[in-house]
Amino acid sequence: MAEFGSGGGTGGGGLPSSPGPVQGKVAFKAGDGEGGGGGGGGGRSRFDSAGSRVSNGDCAQPGVGEELGSAPPASPESSSKEKGFSTSQQREGKPGIPRRSSIIKDGTKQKRERKKTVSFSSMPTEKKISSASDCINAMVEGSELKKVRSNSRVYHRYFLLDADMQSLRWEPSKKDSEKAKIDIKSIKEVRTGKNTEIFRSNGIYDQISEDCAFSIIYGENYESLDLVANSADVANIWVTGLRYLISYGKHTLDMLGTTQDNMRTSWLSQMFSDSDVDNLGHIPLCNAVQFIKDLNPGLKINKIELKFKELHRSREKTGTEVTKEEFIEVFHELCTRPEIYFLLVQFSSNKEFLDTKDLMMFLEAEQGMAQVTEEISLEIIQKYEPAKEGQEKGCLSIDGFTNYLTSPDCHIFDPEHKKVCQDMKQPLSHYFINSSHNTYLIEDQFRGPSDITGYIRALKMGCRSVELDVWDGPDNEPVIYTGHTMTSQIVFRSVIDIINKYAFFASEYPLILCLENHCSIKQQKVMVQHMKKILGDKLHTQSPNIEESYLPSPESLKGKILIKAKKLSANCSGLEGDVTDEDEGAEMSQRVAKEGVEQQNSMTGKRFQLCKDLSELVSICKSVQFKEFQVSFQLQKYWEVCSFNEVLASKYANENPGDFVNYNKRFLARVFPSPMRIDSSNMNPQDFWKCGCQIVAMNFQTPGLMMDLNIGWFRQNGNCGYVLRPAIMREEVSFFSANTKDTVPGVSPQLLHIKIISGQNFPKPKGSGAKGDVVDPYVYVEIHGIPADCAEQRTKTMHQNGDNPIFDESFEFQINLPELAMVRFVVLDDDYIGDEFIGQYTIPFECLQTGYRHVPLQSLTGESLAHASLFVHVAITNRRGGGKPHKRGLSVRKGKKSREYASMRTLWIKTIDEVFKNALQPIRDATDLRENMQNAVVSFKELCGLSPVANLMQCILAVSMHLVGPDNTPLVVVNLSDQYPTMELQGI
Repeated sequence: MAEFGSGGGTGGGGLPSSPGPVQGKVAFKAGDGEGGGGGGGGGRSRFDSAGSRVSNGDCAQPGVGEELGSAPPASPESSSKEKGFSTSQQREGKPGIPRRSSIIKDGTKQKRERKKTVSFSSMPTEKKISSASDCINAMVEGSELKKVRSNSRVYHRYFLLDADMQSLRWEPSKKDSEKAKIDIKSIKEVRTGKNTEIFRSNGIYDQISEDCAFSIIYGENYESLDLVANSADVANIWVTGLRYLISYGKHTLDMLGTTQDNMRTSWLSQMFSDSDVDNLGHIPLCNAVQFIKDLNPGLKINKIELKFKELHRSREKTGTEVTKEEFIEVFHELCTRPEIYFLLVQFSSNKEFLDTKDLMMFLEAEQGMAQVTEEISLEIIQKYEPAKEGQEKGCLSIDGFTNYLTSPDCHIFDPEHKKVCQDMKQPLSHYFINSSHNTYLIEDQFRGPSDITGYIRALKMGCRSVELDVWDGPDNEPVIYTGHTMTSQIVFRSVIDIINKYAFFASEYPLILCLENHCSIKQQKVMVQHMKKILGDKLHTQSPNIEESYLPSPESLKGKILIKAKKLSANCSGLEGDVTDEDEGAEMSQRVAKEGVEQQNSMTGKRFQLCKDLSELVSICKSVQFKEFQVSFQLQKYWEVCSFNEVLASKYANENPGDFVNYNKRFLARVFPSPMRIDSSNMNPQDFWKCGCQIVAMNFQTPGLMMDLNIGWFRQNGNCGYVLRPAIMREEVSFFSANTKDTVPGVSPQLLHIKIISGQNFPKPKGSGAKGDVVDPYVYVEIHGIPADCAEQRTKTMHQNGDNPIFDESFEFQINLPELAMVRFVVLDDDYIGDEFIGQYTIPFECLQTGYRHVPLQSLTGESLAHASLFVHVAITNRRGGGKPHKRGLSVRKGKKSREYASMRTLWIKTIDEVFKNALQPIRDATDLRENMQNAVVSFKELCGLSPVANLMQCILAVSMHLVGPDNTPLVVVNLSDQYPTMELQGI
């Protein structure tokens, strides 16, 4: 939560330093006043094992020459003059050593600071920001800000609001004290972000966080005072307070004192009165604690009790009774999330609530909702506003706004994907299929027990391909277990009963039974009897149509069970015949140094007798041995299925990625784990999904990253067990290499912008008793997909705050194949011994909802963690402009200095190089034009709160800008006269 108070380091701000040869964790201890690293979030910088610096994520980014940690005291002479620093000046000195004039301490400020005290309470005693009056009080107390001037000059100054709220002052300054101020009445505007000419022309533009920068526009000449705070929270305090002062002047506090939180106070007062049935004016402490707990279930009871006791102790009050005023004060303190409050006032036009028009603006501009009306806004208010007064007046208070943002309506997962939303009429080979390996095992592969609960768990999770490893059993009853191992056995019939019961529990689409048959002819006939009797008409036994070229669709196979197994050849006239054996258990038992292709090939020579009755149950999933791609392209039938050992599949994925993708356009491929995975560990399914492999068999009993990816991936189509593959993996004319490390031809890359704002109610990691209830969380954001997309970023660590840590860090990722990308949020507890897992959430890129969203965290085994979540902002933009305009957040804007321009590769053929050399500058101009147009659209949206295209069309009927090449032929044409802005490349 945002805090203000005395004594803490207000500087620090996470200034960058050169990576050194340091390994492990390095802590920088902040001192009092300006120099400390504590102001920006812990002041601790982490280094990974390779020694590379991981950003601690503080918002204030300085120019070259500022320092990390405490500033050296400035000389008296330097304190008397205002001095800045520039990039050119720093280059003259030693790198990494700051100039003393870059940070100036002032004795008057030190005198003004209150004495720092030590509290033995487990909770911080600083006041939390929960209203506009808190912001103004913080401004009166003052804080250190960076004053940005032209030519890369940055000055550290202490800014404060006069007690009479008439002027804004800063010190030290070479100006007269009466001139180092701005009258509040002269302020025209408070502008957030780096949106003035001084910011844009500054040499350290890219080092300054957008969230920490703001500008005060004042005077008749509209001068700008450009400032950078040490954190986004501090910037929000100043922006919110100044905007209130501009609106209400010196009467701001009076206005706030009489009108602020009226709805909230009335609502809480009414609830308190209802609880105080005897009209005593107080209620027992235990009742007050439970009351707040019921209103905010995520709070811990001991934390609420401690807050009441601290309040009583500060007032030297004895007893355990709680008055109405105390109840309201504690509720304000514990149940107001500053990050949500600042978001509310951003859209509320300096009110402490959102009316229907404010909410409409928020829903359209940030949440990406289309065709928002006042009626829709009113429905949301009626649903989430707890105060009757707010419901009647159509106003959403901070509590109602919090209820809305934490509701399923603002979940990061797009609800459209909670039901089947993809085309299910494509051939079966065009889908990824949720698959289980050795489904009957519930522990390891060699000694673990077998149990029918493995099938129940997998089928309930939407699994559409389960495995049955069948062997002869006693009393002429086949059994299931892993042969050649010490795993226990379960009766085949009981498994078929369970499959019949749960086959379509989670999905109505076809279920594939991967039958690994090792039984004698006698017991094979028993298998056939059980399957026909128990499964009956659910079995799909219709022979494939030889005139077709592709498998039937999942839609046409609804409610059907397919048997994948060996099948006798069509010219076999007897009641039985011999076929090659599939025996994964034998591979495991014979694992030696030769793991891989040689071992697999050596096992394929074994043959066994197959009963014709069992063979006839196999229709469109006939198991065959894979030879090579060219042979398969010419001879393999579309109903034949090959299984690949993980090692062999990896070999093909690396050596023949294009052929593997093309092979999987027509044929089903099943990949099973290496026999070396005796501990039931999992392979990375993305390694084979990127090649188009449909059936990647996972050990469902083993939680972890790989199962998180599998579970998250199959959520995107109603958890039906089938996910349609990207078009580039289905179309016959397309070509895609699984190992591409660049953009994918024909696919428009997307830019994913994620801001990790805060966390809520992080539990203590299981088994971590050494630190008690203390949690030091940080967040990893991981991108999983094709090699070109794989990336990760992490936030700084928030020390000793698992209840509501504020991270406020933004990351950007380029996604080259969105249809195959996944985003994984991981929360870890920072510990010197070893970071421990707190929670995670994995979501397909295509399922992300943009705007302000909550991410529900899950445990290592996939269960939801009660009330634990991340609060994030998500925005998606097309790398080439356009893309998904309805999913574009307001805060996404690229500055000119951070743009990436196309470059030319020199061929060393003079005539060709000269021709293309002339095209380079027009292309750069086109890039600027495209980005400027996109920024203009977003800016217009900010101003109007309406559809940007609609407004532009009303304002500009037809605008065309042309860039021409050397022969005056148009290179780029931008046209806004159509329904959507378009850009065309011509003459290249």
